[in-house]
Amino acid sequence: MPAEMIVLGLACVLLLAHIFLAGHFRTQQYGRDWNMGARDEQLPPLNPVAGRLARAKANYQETFPLVAALLIALVVVGKASSITATAAWVWLAARVVYVPLYWSGVPKVRTLVWAVALLAVLVLLGALLF
Repeated sequence: MPAEMIVLGLACVLLLAHIFLAGHFRTQQYGRDWNMGARDEQLPPLNPVAGRLARAKANYQETFPLVAALLIALVVVGKASSITATAAWVWLAARVVYVPLYWSGVPKVRTLVWAVALLAVLVLLGALLF
């Protein structure tokens, strides 16, 4: 199996981790009744940790479809290579490192890690287009 597909599978696991982490901390704040209810009521803002995890999840959800499309396209059109495999692994590693940095509220370094992930995405895009 191409490395890009392994990364895609692991990226799906990371998406699930984002969903469950953010959901756990949101439910911890608002309660199980809220979680199992219709969620129609107005609620106070999330506490800092729950808010950061929700924003980290949203950030991941913004880029995951792009990366998934790129990884699949690279394999389908036969442009997967050691460069795209490395870029895919770098993207995934950066996104994994991003979670605890955002969770704990580390500024600047978190943004640098996000930029590394973005550069890896640009490498994937460039490999597909050129």
